[in-house]
Amino acid sequence: MFSCDCITRRIKPTRAHELIKETFLRKGYIQLLHISWFATYALLFLVPFPPGSWNWGGFLFGWSGCMLSLLLSAGIFGDDIASGRICVLIIKPLWPGELYIYRLMGLSLQALIHIFISGAIMFTLHRATGRGSIDHLSLWMLSSWLIFTTFAALSTSISVVVRRGQNSMLLFAVTAFTYFTVSLMFSLFPDHPAIKAFMSLIRYGCPAVELLCKLALGKYSAIKSLVCVAHSLTLTAMYSAVGIIILCKRQFVCVRD
Repeated sequence: MFSCDCITRRIKPTRAHELIKETFLRKGYIQLLHISWFATYALLFLVPFPPGSWNWGGFLFGWSGCMLSLLLSAGIFGDDIASGRICVLIIKPLWPGELYIYRLMGLSLQALIHIFISGAIMFTLHRATGRGSIDHLSLWMLSSWLIFTTFAALSTSISVVVRRGQNSMLLFAVTAFTYFTVSLMFSLFPDHPAIKAFMSLIRYGCPAVELLCKLALGKYSAIKSLVCVAHSLTLTAMYSAVGIIILCKRQFVCVRD
C-alpha cells in the first residue's frame, strides 16, 4: 500500500518535468527561434572582423540575453488566459505560484542551454577564424543568463495581466522608451539632482543591464561581482513575487477570449 505522501512525492517530480517541458514545446516556433539564433552567430563569422574590433560576448548579451528572453516569454500566460486553458492548469492540488515557478524555470533552463551552445559556437569559430574577440566570454555568458532570467521574470509577470503575446511588445516598448528618455535627459542635464536620482532608480530597480555589462568586462572585484550577481537574482525574485501574487489573486473564466 502506498500512502498519500508517497503518491504525492511521485506525482510532483512528474508534474514539474511536464510543466517545464511544456515551456520548450508550447509554441511551434521556439525550436526554430533557437536554431535561427545559432545560425546568426555562425553567419556573422563570415564578416571579416579584425581581432579585437568586435566582442562576441557583448553581442551574445544583447542578442540572446535581452532579445531572446522577450520572444520566448511572449504570451507565456496570456495565451492560456485568453484561451481559457488556465482553468485546466490551475487546479488543486497545484498552487498557481507553482505553475509560475515551473514556467520561469523552463525559460531559464532554455537560456542556460542556449547560451552554453552559443558560447561553444563562438569559441570554436573564433579559434578557427580569429575574427573578433572572445575576451571574458565566460563572464559574458553568465551575465547573459542573468539578464535573460531577469527580463523573463518581468515579462512573465506582465503576461499575467495583458492579452496574449502583448507582454513582450509592451516590455520592449517601455524599456526602449525608458532608456532613450534617460539617456536624453542625462545628456541635457548631467548634473541635475533629480536626473541622478532617477538614474539610480533605473540602474538598481530595473534589469541590471549596465551593472552586468561591467561585470562581464571584468571591471568588478570578486566581492563586487558576487554582489552584482546577488542583485540581479534579487530583482528576478522580486519580479517573480509580484507575478505570483497577481496570478494567485486573479479570477479566471474557462471561456476563449
